[in-house]
Amino acid sequence: MKNLTCNLAGSPNDKFLKDYQNGELNIEEYLAFALKPLAEHSTENLHNWRQDFFETKIQPIILPKAVELITHHREQGDFLLIITATNRFVTELIAQALNVDHLIATEPEQDEQGYTGRVYGTPSYREGKISRLNDWLSKEDHSIEGAYFYSDSHNDLPLLELVEHPIAVDPDDVLRKYCETHHWPIRSLRI
Repeated sequence: MKNLTCNLAGSPNDKFLKDYQNGELNIEEYLAFALKPLAEHSTENLHNWRQDFFETKIQPIILPKAVELITHHREQGDFLLIITATNRFVTELIAQALNVDHLIATEPEQDEQGYTGRVYGTPSYREGKISRLNDWLSKEDHSIEGAYFYSDSHNDLPLLELVEHPIAVDPDDVLRKYCETHHWPIRSLRI
């Protein structure tokens, strides 16, 4: 595997993370940055690197309490959906490992040569999650009646406010305060 080394301190990544945490992320600017590497390598190499990264870095940190929560919902007969602003290239293997029924993620554009480095359609970020969810619901035999939505970020407030059962999981400070004010449940999957 190619040895990739980078110093993220002071990088654009730091700025994007800070903007995200402050609720000020320019999603188009961020996606141009985040998807660019997909256009710079062959699809075969990207998929090999992704598989290795998933197995060595992601799989070992999947939280047992998260798996228990998913199992609980599956046993209740719930349809399991991940809706995330993170792009499908990154999240696809996670959704598969968790055996969820469907994934709505920001879609990296592809053409006959591979990834273009651009986004396809509406990014599933903030209000975009609602738009993408509504598009999906219009084509599927599902509804959000009685739905649960778990999030750790105040950037998900638009969707949290839409569902019957909003639940904060290890939330950021802004979401924690909002949940406390609105008497929404808060739980941890880490302790």
